Amino acid sequence: MAGQFDRNPFEEEEVNPFAEQGGRGKSTGLSTFSGGAFFTPNPGSVPSALSPLPHEGFYNSNASVDIPLDKDNTTDYKKKEKELQSKEAELRKREQEVKRREDAAARAGIVLEEKNWPPFLPIIHHDIANEIPIHLQKLQYVAFTTLLGLFACLLWNVVAVTTAWIKEGDVKIWFLSIIYFISGVPGAYVLWYRPLYRAFRSESAMKFGWFFMFYLLHIGFCIFAAVAPPVVFRGKSLTGILPAVDLISKQVLVGIFYFIGFGLFCLESIISVWVIQQVYMYFRGSGKAAEMKREAARGALRAAI
Repeated sequence: MAGQFDRNPFEEEEVNPFAEQGGRGKSTGLSTFSGGAFFTPNPGSVPSALSPLPHEGFYNSNASVDIPLDKDNTTDYKKKEKELQSKEAELRKREQEVKRREDAAARAGIVLEEKNWPPFLPIIHHDIANEIPIHLQKLQYVAFTTLLGLFACLLWNVVAVTTAWIKEGDVKIWFLSIIYFISGVPGAYVLWYRPLYRAFRSESAMKFGWFFMFYLLHIGFCIFAAVAPPVVFRGKSLTGILPAVDLISKQVLVGIFYFIGFGLFCLESIISVWVIQQVYMYFRGSGKAAEMKREAARGALRAAI
């Protein structure tokens, strides 16, 4: 048993690497050389464990990949590129044309108006802060308040007349209140508010004259509605003082509604009178009255000729 360990494991042996190995070395393909070991090709060993993977040694990360392009594809790309360039040139030409028209309109004093009010449903163009001179903005805001006030007066008039129709059973007064509402608010905007807005923006004497004429009609209507004389259907189609006194003794709720409408029309009349006074003072002080007279004289002379 001791004889198995008599050999010095550190003793060097001269081994011929080309000599055939027997026993265990032949089956495993492992040869000893100078205290080391290496693998020798052995038909009995498993080649898949020693051979490199198919892709090893053949992949170069810096190598460029050439993808052949078909001649037809190249032609299509060039054609599409030409189409895009032509469309881009056309768009550029249209932009230049639009800009030229905008510049021409600006030189002629024409302002392109974009609808921006009310913000949730734009139906009109309204920009006092940027288009009206700063010394006229307060007056323009008050005039705009009278437009909104007329809207509130006519809307409340519909509510009050509806209660009177339910209690009194006269449907004609309700139809009249609807007519006042759907014609009064748009008519006020077109006939007197818009002319005043443009007059302040462009200092046009004719626009001032248009405003004065129809704003006086507006004030006359508000005063008439506040009184509501028994001219049409006993005056009950408008929430004035006379029908309010007549109805308070019969139907208390209806009478209260009419008194509220009477107060709204009175307030609208007072503010409207202040607005027309201030606009007239500015109109006289800025010399627009004399300019309007000269324009009227020239118009009359042209008509006579």
